[in-house]
Amino acid sequence: MDDQMKLEFEKSKTGDKDERYEAYQTILNVTEQKVDWAYEVWNQLVEDLTHKDNHQRSRAAQYLANLAKSDPEMRIMKDFPKLWKVTKDVKFVTARHSLQSIWKVGIAGTPQKELVMEYMVERFKNGTDEKNYTLIRNDIIQNMRNLYDHYHDEDIKKMALDLIDTVDDKKYKKKYMDIWK
Repeated sequence: MDDQMKLEFEKSKTGDKDERYEAYQTILNVTEQKVDWAYEVWNQLVEDLTHKDNHQRSRAAQYLANLAKSDPEMRIMKDFPKLWKVTKDVKFVTARHSLQSIWKVGIAGTPQKELVMEYMVERFKNGTDEKNYTLIRNDIIQNMRNLYDHYHDEDIKKMALDLIDTVDDKKYKKKYMDIWK
């Protein structure tokens, strides 16, 4: 990792609000592609998933999701439950930002895709007791759409449509179906 990226990670934690946001955007943009320095920050990011500051938890989750494609050792398979836990954070905005980025783990490879799908399907089916579960379900369906757009895997589409079919509320059923138009 070059000095500039080290500085971006530092600024994403300690800068003023504008510096933190700018560094956050830079890190997300850089990690859209594979990088060769993922393991230089990996353990710290996993640790930050339980940081006392919810912004740190959210950023760590999003960075890890992006870095999954730069993980030839497949550490994400072991660390995924810790990452998934942030999608259920006490701060809903933290949970939602984490959930909305979780699909990026799935583009790292077939085992990762299957893991992400398994967790999302289970939550869609069994998460109706969660606060804001309709938004969570919307994010899960959108994540499935993102994975489908990446892989063009009809099994993902079928699973999403099957899940939508289980929704009784016509308003939300339509909203979720709109994602697949």
